[in-house]
Amino acid sequence: MKIKLFAMAGLFAVFTSGIAAQTKSHATEQTKEAKPQTKTSVNSPLKLLSNIPLPALKEGDFDHFAVDLEGHRLFLTAEENGKLLVFDTNSNKLIHTIEDLKAPHAVLYRKEFNKLFVVDGDESAVKIYDAQNYPLLAKVELAADADSMAYDTAAKYLYVVNGGREAKTPYSFITVVDAAASKKVRDIKINSDRVEAVVLEKSGPRLFCNITGTDTVGVMDRTQSSLQNEWKLPTGVHQNVALALDEKNHRLFVVARKPGRLLVLDSDNGKTIASLPAVGMVDDMAYDADHQRLYLAGDQFVDVFNQKDADHYALLARIPGGFRAKTGILVPELNRYYLAVPRHGSSAAKVKVYEVQP
Repeated sequence: MKIKLFAMAGLFAVFTSGIAAQTKSHATEQTKEAKPQTKTSVNSPLKLLSNIPLPALKEGDFDHFAVDLEGHRLFLTAEENGKLLVFDTNSNKLIHTIEDLKAPHAVLYRKEFNKLFVVDGDESAVKIYDAQNYPLLAKVELAADADSMAYDTAAKYLYVVNGGREAKTPYSFITVVDAAASKKVRDIKINSDRVEAVVLEKSGPRLFCNITGTDTVGVMDRTQSSLQNEWKLPTGVHQNVALALDEKNHRLFVVARKPGRLLVLDSDNGKTIASLPAVGMVDDMAYDADHQRLYLAGDQFVDVFNQKDADHYALLARIPGGFRAKTGILVPELNRYYLAVPRHGSSAAKVKVYEVQP
């Protein structure tokens, strides 16, 4: 092959010069795509500070985090281990474990009640614990497969997704729970067997939810008991799971799994503003208003997107994460990003602690 190539050197040179203009642009685009995936970039937006080892945990997914800023605590639901883990954010150490859970998904700490609210999917309930010494105080019964949760700080209401596939019903619920009274207020019926993330706007009464079973985003007034709108995802985009909201710029961020994709919607009308390839299996996404970034926790990587302005976005970095490390939390007050990494083979479970870089 080498002899033939050298013999045809003149012809090859002419040929390559003729296509140089075409390949230059393509090579530039490839370089642009490759740069964000560099593992050791000096300008990485996340700097790994430490790992919190969790050798006692078996294999199985984590789900969501919550934080107690004043108490210097971080909470993590070890879904398939049936535990709630409590960490000290100063020492980055595990300080307590709540054991009497089946499949915890979401967790919320509220200082005004000194309580922890934990959504236990397999127990079909919100379990309420004393946040000081951790005894179980109460339970609010739900349908099977209780999962995601959002909190209205003004009304002091929880909005909890439950029902659907595991309940063997073609519909799901978003159940409103009075956190102060520890009781159910009402059920909001959603005509789909799968609903995922829920986010609430602070400047108004709207609730957004991923209606994953129909590839739509639901929009409702929280004072009502039914959806006002359903926005269809672009053709070919399925399994919308994670949600985040930029109220200032009227942008709703949606992450789908099939294929892995970040969608930017106008939160006023559902119009698709941008659509970008993203890491697969994302379960958590965080919007960083201070740095104008999005952090998408997915399998093996955390994708960090830069918000250039309300309409323009680009992949800034692809940070090595871990096997099925698809849940994380941004804590802006601590300038930290935490990523939950499950056990995989001989590699123990851990929480990665990152410092957010300017």
